Amino acid sequence: MSVLETAPLGHMWPTVDPFLFCVHHDDAYPAANADYGPAASLAGRNIGQDFAGRDGWNMYHGEVVPGFPQHPHRGFETLTFVRRGLIDHSDSLGAIARFGRGDAQWLTAGKGIVHSEMFPLLDREGPNPLELFQIWINLPAKNKLVDPHFTMFWADQIPRHVVEDGGRCEVVVVAGDYFGAKPPAPPPHSWAADPANDLAVLSVLLEPGGTSTLPAAKHPDTLRMVYFFVGDRMQVADQGFGEKKAIRVDARVPTTLKATGKETCEVLVLQGRPIGEPVAQHGPFVMNTRAEIQSAFADYQRTRFGGWPHTDDAPVHGPGPDRFAERTRGAERERP
Repeated sequence: MSVLETAPLGHMWPTVDPFLFCVHHDDAYPAANADYGPAASLAGRNIGQDFAGRDGWNMYHGEVVPGFPQHPHRGFETLTFVRRGLIDHSDSLGAIARFGRGDAQWLTAGKGIVHSEMFPLLDREGPNPLELFQIWINLPAKNKLVDPHFTMFWADQIPRHVVEDGGRCEVVVVAGDYFGAKPPAPPPHSWAADPANDLAVLSVLLEPGGTSTLPAAKHPDTLRMVYFFVGDRMQVADQGFGEKKAIRVDARVPTTLKATGKETCEVLVLQGRPIGEPVAQHGPFVMNTRAEIQSAFADYQRTRFGGWPHTDDAPVHGPGPDRFAERTRGAERERP
């Protein structure tokens, strides 16, 4: 059988090596106030730790603006793919960015970085929906202490493979190679930088009757997860599903995806050859041993990974909707 195991989809989706973490944030934020936060009462929310999904949205660790104020990372990468809404990024390298609406950001934490990810609400007249995937990808031991690296993939650089056969199918190729559709190169020290590691991140939309086939993996050890998260019914490989599931499939053979119900279905695909090293994780640090985790905490307490060059712990980059990136403070702005 091609379907090897299944699990329900909760807040944090189950992952396999080399992936550490995958979360689908889907927040129906209301109209904005003058401070880029929700124009709604925050009474009854656990401000600073709001993950309850009350009224269909969360403040997360934000107190005025939803999101994640400054926090450190070491030893892995974050890949953030935003489908709707905007994120304001700031980091200890001095970089800032506003991205979203189909953009992705790939951040190698390496030896240590501090960053914030805030979700500014800009529309004061109507709703401010935000939807994104945040995916953590491990680094091999040899690259856990490389210099941090900041990469933007703008929406117009991310390829879409469209097939009209019984029903429309669109595959957004955030990482990897799907029938020749390739996004920009991942960061240089990423596990994904070596094509032999067969790492792919695909967002697949299937209209009723639509079919997509994931080719057999390039490496016999590759692990593949399929997350069915939107729609009423679909077939994954040799099994039908009528409820949302995380599905591990045999990547050594092609995987067929088909929307078999009346609704459009969507899936996220994560695959890659395992790193196969011990994982020691504590909060924002991912290393190979507990001693290395203790060293990460000591280094952060001593150096703050370069310090925080911004005046606010949760910076927002103004009212304009334009997306941009500055890789160092005061640098010329990169735009889509």
